[in-house]
Amino acid sequence: MNRNLRGNQSEEDYLESVLLLSEQTGFVHRVEIANKMGVSQAAVNKAMKLLQQNGYVYEDGKHLYLTETGKAYAKKIFERHCIIQKFIQTLGVSPAVAEADACKMEHAISEETFTAMKNFLEKR
Repeated sequence: MNRNLRGNQSEEDYLESVLLLSEQTGFVHRVEIANKMGVSQAAVNKAMKLLQQNGYVYEDGKHLYLTETGKAYAKKIFERHCIIQKFIQTLGVSPAVAEADACKMEHAISEETFTAMKNFLEKR
C-alpha cells in the first residue's frame, strides 16, 4: 500500500494539507498549500508532481483535486494524526504540544502502536 509515500513525512504532510483544504471547496490552489504549510510554491509544485505521478492528485489546469485513492490515503494519515493527538492529550499534554508531537509521530509509529492507541481511546 502506498509504498512510494509511506514513511515520507513531507509528502504525507502535503497530502494531508490537500485533504484539509479541499474539504471546504472540493479543490485546492497551489498557493493555498504553500500558505498553509509555510513553503514556497516551487516546493508545492515539486510535491504535487510526485503526488500526481503516484495517482493521489490530479489537476484541471488551475485546481488540484484528490483522486479516490489519494482521498482514502489522506484520510488515513489524518486519522492517525487525530488519534495520536487525542491519545497524547489524555496523558495530560497540552493541546498545542500534542498537536506538534502528533505531526511528527503520525509518520513514525508502527501500525501496531497506532492500533493500540486507537483501541485504548475507544475503550475509554
